[in-house]
Amino acid sequence: MKYTVDKKEQYVIFTLLEDKLDTAISPQLKSELLTVNAEGYKNLVLDMSQVKYTDSSGLSALLVGNRTFGEEGGIFVIAAPQEHVLKLIKISMLDKVLKVVDSTEAAAEAIFIHEIDNGEDEEVD
Repeated sequence: MKYTVDKKEQYVIFTLLEDKLDTAISPQLKSELLTVNAEGYKNLVLDMSQVKYTDSSGLSALLVGNRTFGEEGGIFVIAAPQEHVLKLIKISMLDKVLKVVDSTEAAAEAIFIHEIDNGEDEEVD
């Protein structure tokens, strides 16, 4: 599996450099997402701009990422999915569960908003 990892202060941008997110790649993606989380990062942007196709195992990997980072109080954001991938996410109604945005810039904004919202919650408690 080809990918890049760009570690920022508040989050990680994980860019998948593959055409397909399918059964051949999904287990490794799940493993890498868990590794990033174990390193102490609680917010992750999955840049899917290069991915032209995904299947149910790919969607499963996205859900694992979403659950893993969500359990830590963080956020898992899917950035820049191509048309086929976005269509499958919507058909599966996962757009109601997953945070999907048009670009990595929009993902960064979503993370900062999430951090601000979480910060306010902690002050109230």
